[in-house]
Amino acid sequence: MAIRLEDKKQIVSEVNQAASSALSAVLADYRGVTVSQMTALRKNARDNNVYLRVVRNTLLKKAVEATDFECIREVLVGPTILAFSQDDPGAAARVLKDFAKENAKFEIRALSVGGKLLDASQIDVLAKLPTHDQALSILMSVMLAPVTKLARTMKEVPSKVTRGVAAVRDQKQEAA
Repeated sequence: MAIRLEDKKQIVSEVNQAASSALSAVLADYRGVTVSQMTALRKNARDNNVYLRVVRNTLLKKAVEATDFECIREVLVGPTILAFSQDDPGAAARVLKDFAKENAKFEIRALSVGGKLLDASQIDVLAKLPTHDQALSILMSVMLAPVTKLARTMKEVPSKVTRGVAAVRDQKQEAA
């Protein structure tokens, strides 16, 4: 089905806008995926704030020009579904990786982070990145550890004195 020129321009500008604000991109081959499976994937992507779109490769090549994801142009072959992570760099990787586990025909082709093209085998590295909330909690626990240790140490000094006095008292009671 032919797409009008105005529609093509709109698609290119929409994908370019999404690419400009995205943190990472994942490309996959969706051949063999049913409509109901694709609908479930799109719902999961929306829930995780992932921009998911099937775009013609020629339009996608134009859309990623002058963005950090210009490097994906070299892997645009065959049917391609594109996922951009908007808030969390690992969100698109997690969504597509989980979907690929359930659907053997769905194949992740490549991913891009910070203007670098990575092989599909690197999907685990990107998918295991902590979310913003997880990263904050890890940071807070690291920052809280020295304070907690200091508080325990300060509490231990009076406890040692009390135990020492109690031990002397017990020795004197046994001796008497």
